[in-house]
Amino acid sequence: MTTYTENEHRELALLEQISVDPDATQATLASQLGVAVGTINWHLKRLIEKGYVKVRRAERRKLRYIITPEGLALRARLTIDYIQTSMGLYRLVRERSLKAISQVRKSGLNEIRLSGDGEVAEICRLTCLEQNIKISETGDHLPVLKVNELKIHVEFTEEQTK
Repeated sequence: MTTYTENEHRELALLEQISVDPDATQATLASQLGVAVGTINWHLKRLIEKGYVKVRRAERRKLRYIITPEGLALRARLTIDYIQTSMGLYRLVRERSLKAISQVRKSGLNEIRLSGDGEVAEICRLTCLEQNIKISETGDHLPVLKVNELKIHVEFTEEQTK
């Protein structure tokens, strides 16, 4: 699985924003990406030094950022890396969800409670539905499918482990 770094994520987002608005200021870019202006400045300098972005003066105090052909190729590569990393993580979560569901089935049950939130929990929820495992909001007698970041495991009640 390809690893996708935070810097690559920021560079991809920055290249996408520049393609939408080449006249955006560093302050505007920082606001759109939710980072400090200094972070934008650092990334822009790096992209310019590597030949991925060029800078032209649009007005006296205004700059225009232009993505070079090399920058377009970088953007395509970063996009592919992002998709591959995302799909790898999705497959990992699905595999862990199916393993947990298998434990529930082995105990003779087809109903659980789900504990956790976010994207990983949503993938678990969809996997349960696909596997005909009912998700209940109540029921202390039910096993709990616990989601904590990328960790997924089933906790059985004391009676279920006997």
